[in-house]
Amino acid sequence: MMIAMKMKLPPHVQFHRDVNLMVFRPLHILDEKSVNVIVDFLEKVEDLAEKPFNRFTDLSKLDAVDLDFGFVLRVSLLRRQVYGDRPLVQSAFYVTNPGIEAIVKIHAATTDQSPLQVAIFKRLDEAAKWLNVSREALEM
Repeated sequence: MMIAMKMKLPPHVQFHRDVNLMVFRPLHILDEKSVNVIVDFLEKVEDLAEKPFNRFTDLSKLDAVDLDFGFVLRVSLLRRQVYGDRPLVQSAFYVTNPGIEAIVKIHAATTDQSPLQVAIFKRLDEAAKWLNVSREALEM
């Protein structure tokens, strides 16, 4: 994780080294460009990280998602393939909008039965428990 801290973090990304957690909190509109930036960053950090890290994505501050289902499916399949046979990691998505949840469900279904364990949460407490971190770690 130390290597990841030396890299320039993309917008709206934080690393919590103490709990081995990457937090992504996009604002306003989530589009293909912002997804590509975070995916490129993830792939670089995964290659350099000394140990695997969990992820938390807070989608509660989005006004809209400008992604089509085909793009989400392609990215999810790519993530599944690129992550390959690495150790299990948990990726929690905090979602408060049913339309945005539908998009995340595609990602969760596509990465099912892979080392990327994806879960969707409507409550921060439940996401924190699943990730085995404090709620405060998710709210920072």
